[in-house]
Amino acid sequence: MALFFDADWFDARLSERGLDRAALAIAAGLERSELHRLFTNERAPTGEELQAFTTVLNADIVEVTLRSGVACRDAAPNADAGDRIESIEARLDAIDTWLDEFEAATKKKAVGG
Repeated sequence: MALFFDADWFDARLSERGLDRAALAIAAGLERSELHRLFTNERAPTGEELQAFTTVLNADIVEVTLRSGVACRDAAPNADAGDRIESIEARLDAIDTWLDEFEAATKKKAVGG
């Protein structure tokens, strides 16, 4: 959910390009009322809307996202927490194995073998 949509920043960027909020709405495929909901923190922008804003404003996607007040990403569709945990555990196991091998090689080298 959007925490704080920086309407002043968007308006200033639009003004620099001789545009207004209507142009932003059209570019994002939004009705003016939906754009107003974004500007008043009633809903968060979608990824597609953020990309359209980036294009219209000729700004970096990270800055547009931050200025849109997006605090967190939505979970990936069909993301399974169990699969994610298993993936993390597998990576940790690989790191542990590498550390064990590294320590063994370091000890072997220190002993002179």
